[in-house]
Amino acid sequence: MAAGLEGRVALVTGASQGIGRAIAVALADAGATVALAARNAAKLAEVKAEIEAAGGKAEAFPLDISREEAIKAAAKDVVGALGPVHILVNKAGVTRDGLVLRMKSADWDDVLNTNLKGAFLLTQALLQPMMKARWGRVVNITSVVGEMGQAGQANYAASKAGLIGMTKAMAREFASRGITVNAVAPGYIETDMTGVLTEDQKQAMLGAVPLARPGTVQDIASAVRFLASGDAGYITGHTLDVNGGMYMG
Repeated sequence: MAAGLEGRVALVTGASQGIGRAIAVALADAGATVALAARNAAKLAEVKAEIEAAGGKAEAFPLDISREEAIKAAAKDVVGALGPVHILVNKAGVTRDGLVLRMKSADWDDVLNTNLKGAFLLTQALLQPMMKARWGRVVNITSVVGEMGQAGQANYAASKAGLIGMTKAMAREFASRGITVNAVAPGYIETDMTGVLTEDQKQAMLGAVPLARPGTVQDIASAVRFLASGDAGYITGHTLDVNGGMYMG
């Protein structure tokens, strides 16, 4: 296993699949004990088994990040089982796509409550031990869509742009306590979600990527692992674009 995060406890939301799963595996590989959080308990068990088979440490905590009561309960369970959380990765997210003229208010609320409010509430729930220890890492997974916008995704774009603003505000608030807060903004990444796109849609997206290839979940996981490490101790309030050049802000 790679070294660097031994003795740290990391909580990753959305850890049951795709990018979240890769992040959890990467942090465990770096030596962290990883709390795996997502709605799907069966898939969480698979990730836990994968990490343990590689010699890492992980525990699963089913969590619906859209519910405040569930967030508070899960935060308490994680700390009770593993101790204070040092590294928080807010990855969990949903989409409810639709054109603005047709978008239902419930679809707006579902996306903002899960992607933005959920990240805020979980960070808030885990903050005190980080402040006391005067060390912590918060990494919010945003999106190139939050920087560029995307037709049919006003709710998703707003939630991801909100994460970027929240990252900067929290970075200023927490800096005096040795806690860094950063964001990672993936571009076109090969996941189960993008796997349903047609070949024409994939080629259209690749046409906007100067590196001319889709990203992998490992590309995102590597960026998060760096921001969670001691090597990134002087980086805060930053959005790291991992998009092959798709957006250069």
